[in-house]
Amino acid sequence: MIRSMTGYGRSEMIVDGRAVTVEFKSVNHRYFEFSCRTTRGYAFLDEKMKSYLQGKIFRGKVDAYISVEALETAQAEVLVNHPLASGYVQALRELADRYDLKDDISVSTVARYSDIFSVHKAPEDEEAVWKSVQQVADEALVNFIHMRETEGARLKADVLSRADTIMKLVDAIEERSPQTVEEYQEKLRLKIQELLGDTSVDEQRLLTETAIFADKVAVAEETVRLRSHFQQMKEMLESGEPVGRKLDFLVQEMNREANTIGSKATDSQIAYMVVDIKAEIEKIREQIQNIE
Repeated sequence: MIRSMTGYGRSEMIVDGRAVTVEFKSVNHRYFEFSCRTTRGYAFLDEKMKSYLQGKIFRGKVDAYISVEALETAQAEVLVNHPLASGYVQALRELADRYDLKDDISVSTVARYSDIFSVHKAPEDEEAVWKSVQQVADEALVNFIHMRETEGARLKADVLSRADTIMKLVDAIEERSPQTVEEYQEKLRLKIQELLGDTSVDEQRLLTETAIFADKVAVAEETVRLRSHFQQMKEMLESGEPVGRKLDFLVQEMNREANTIGSKATDSQIAYMVVDIKAEIEKIREQIQNIE
């Protein structure tokens, strides 16, 4: 299915004695860009998560959040920074002596300065941690992709609707174009008769001038290419593959054909229709900026 580049997915579980939360959110980006925030001490998960997402997400700026909390208390050793603790005690005593304060320094007083303690836990098995995180990530990714696909379906429907509108305008231009040639020929005939009076009109010259005009305003090649571009776009949207960048290029080609038709238009009705076509192409361009 076609996917939007905007998405959000979250999951939290308790796996193997760990409370794990994984969250994904993404916005538009030309390529795949990844950033990750993890619980302190679990930075090794960043690269693993990036590798996990590559091949599953092709475009978009993806932000991941990973929280891991060990519910089973691991064996830990608390160490005291004695030189720092001594410095705090000495500083407190200097305050008491200088300002004639009651010297009531106790263990609880010094313990308030948490930087004198350091906790050393036994290293965790990184592969075991990743296995727990990946299980949660699988569910978060399902939710994330589902949101992207739901939004992608809406984008696809909107683009196809605008494409149908453009094709109707192209039909109208193709119908109107021969009429402009006929109208030009008739206007030219009347102008010549007005200038020559009773003198007969040179039909061969009239046909030649009409043919020159018809060649100048002919838009058949452009409308055929425009139809071909829109057929390719529909096929891409039905393919289910990441086609955002291809669509972006195709829209540029559509716009080029529309501009050429507009530059050839000498008829106000065709000119107005070209303006409408270009407006719809611009709306399509804005929408496909969101497609993966």
